[in-house]
Amino acid sequence: MTESQTLQPAMTPTTDQIRRAPKVLLHDHLDGGLRPATVLELAREQGYDRLPESDAARLGEWFRAAADSGSLERYLETFAHTCAVMQTRDALFRVASECVQDLAADGVVYAEVRYAPEQHLEAGLTLEQVVEAVNDGFREGERLAVAAGHRIRVGALLTAMRHAARALEIAELANRHRDHGVVGFDIAGAEAGFPPTRHLDAFEFLKRENNHFTIHAGEAFGLPSIWQALQWCGADRLGHGVRIIDDITVADDGTVTLGRLAAYVRDKRVPLEMCPTSNLQTGAASSYAEHPIGLLRRLRFRVTVNTDNRLMSGTSMSREFEELVQVFRYSLEDMQWFTVNAMKSAFIPFDERLAMINDVIKPGYAALRSEWLFSSELRSRG
Repeated sequence: MTESQTLQPAMTPTTDQIRRAPKVLLHDHLDGGLRPATVLELAREQGYDRLPESDAARLGEWFRAAADSGSLERYLETFAHTCAVMQTRDALFRVASECVQDLAADGVVYAEVRYAPEQHLEAGLTLEQVVEAVNDGFREGERLAVAAGHRIRVGALLTAMRHAARALEIAELANRHRDHGVVGFDIAGAEAGFPPTRHLDAFEFLKRENNHFTIHAGEAFGLPSIWQALQWCGADRLGHGVRIIDDITVADDGTVTLGRLAAYVRDKRVPLEMCPTSNLQTGAASSYAEHPIGLLRRLRFRVTVNTDNRLMSGTSMSREFEELVQVFRYSLEDMQWFTVNAMKSAFIPFDERLAMINDVIKPGYAALRSEWLFSSELRSRG
């Protein structure tokens, strides 16, 4: 630590500064982030009559309560409702556009939003039409965000469901659209009983094509899921990866020992797409204070902060950081560290990542630090 760092007090951000700070989001599900009012309107338009509530506020509360219930059936039911109203081109376009606008209003400057095209075919759309509708919606959302005074760039991640058998097909779809808004591939769904190695053909294809992919791993199933995702499948990033903590031992005197897998993940700078609020809902962590992100940040793993499902978790990037700032007393410097980690780990070209870091993220945090310093000076004079 330098002398300037020891003399400079920690700059704890305010709620408003957290909202305005440039943020980067790598793990966000399109079907988990709808506005409750949009769910209701799309349901009425499409004649879907199975929603549990007819008022937007109460519906939003229902989604959060169902996700918090501890019941897997109720949790999965939430996605049944959102996917049910995302079966037409107009619906997908609208949801994608609103997603971008909502993220931009929350200070997100770059996002990778994932969805499973195979879950949006019930009304006759083809996989290609699903991707085109979402991509068009993202571009419209970016334009509307700029008109509202916000800048954001969004890329799509195409997800294959790990319990199904379409992973190679979705990987090929992602590869065809890689220069048209799709930046990578993902698999999601229940980890237990559905290891990533079931889809080796998809991952081998993507590696041959020099394409990017992340894998949901280490959220519920633990270290074997992480090991397979990395060493068998070759994942660029880990979706969640929170169970890497199982390979780290903290002695009574505070000494930390990393197992071979945890050491590999840290040494190789494998990005961890952590979603604190969601992890609490699924039981991967018992509280924000006990969430492994605190230790992993201290150990300088490549940790990133994400939302997972904004509707089901009643969250946003700002809320995730608010919780972490409150519990771990994170500063603006910590927020910038998480944000730069995420931008370094994005699936866009290196020069574009570097430009985002140097021209958008660092200047944004520098401006916030200036605000903090001036307000601190005024307080000291008062």
